[in-house]
Amino acid sequence: MALELTAANFEETINSGKPVMVDFWAAWCGPCRMVGPLVDELSNEYAETAHVGKVDVDSNQDIAAKYGVRNIPTILFFKNGEVVDKSVGAVPKAQLAEKLNALV
Repeated sequence: MALELTAANFEETINSGKPVMVDFWAAWCGPCRMVGPLVDELSNEYAETAHVGKVDVDSNQDIAAKYGVRNIPTILFFKNGEVVDKSVGAVPKAQLAEKLNALV
């Protein structure tokens, strides 16, 4: 299961030393509900090598604004606390895994 990221743990997670994949989503977003299970699967598959988390944009608007998230789902990939890649919209699991593999 992906980590629930909030203002309380976001910075600590992206600066943990491991690559991080963050899904920006909302409960009312249809495409987000399609991507959500894929994100959870990747969280389990990469548990040893990366952090995989989710940010509810309705509850964490400040984080979404800081990273310019205007469309959801948006998935940002962090390395050493910096955004190094992103994916917008509903995409296949293989595409997300490929971006995550490039960081681990």
